[in-house]
Amino acid sequence: MQKIENIILDYGNVIFMIDFIKSQDAFTQLGISNAGEIFAHHGQITLFDDFDKGNITPDEFRDGIRELTNNSGLTDSEIDNAWNALLIGVPPGKHELLLGLQAKFRTFLLSNNNAIHYAYCMRHIQEEYGIKDNTIFFERAYYSHLMGMRKPEANIFNAVLDENRLIAGNTLFVDDSPQHLETASLLGMHTALCTKENPLDKIIKDWNLL
Repeated sequence: MQKIENIILDYGNVIFMIDFIKSQDAFTQLGISNAGEIFAHHGQITLFDDFDKGNITPDEFRDGIRELTNNSGLTDSEIDNAWNALLIGVPPGKHELLLGLQAKFRTFLLSNNNAIHYAYCMRHIQEEYGIKDNTIFFERAYYSHLMGMRKPEANIFNAVLDENRLIAGNTLFVDDSPQHLETASLLGMHTALCTKENPLDKIIKDWNLL
């Protein structure tokens, strides 16, 4: 196995646990009959992609949800609560793993995110762990809505590699989405699929990282 010098980690379901079905169910209750088709782990419609890329504002996103539900009376809070329903939190021990990796490797965060989810996630780790944001765990944290691009597009991976002068062949990318891993692999990175059965701590052990 080639020497790993750099590790790029996804956020959702690698560090911060999420459950897409919870938001699908919440959107269904708001009146979206095909919530599982328009927003899912394997893909989503343009409205969600645009929000992940920061191409639209939170207010524009909320208006898009109102159009999908055909309910102009939905409040911002109702929409935000449904959208944030998938966010569960960071389990105990995850941050310690990140600090352990940081001590041995160049580590980076690469997350498909958006303004509403980002605010919720940062509030969660501040309230639960007294941590302002993720910058203490990584050399640099990258979020799609601040970069104007999202995984699995190759340009977002190339931005991280190029800006930090990382050699793809010495880099391990960990994500819970096979379509994201496919792009990373095509660019020459080592990849590991993070699942409930194969969580981050097991990946670390299997790759002899710590």
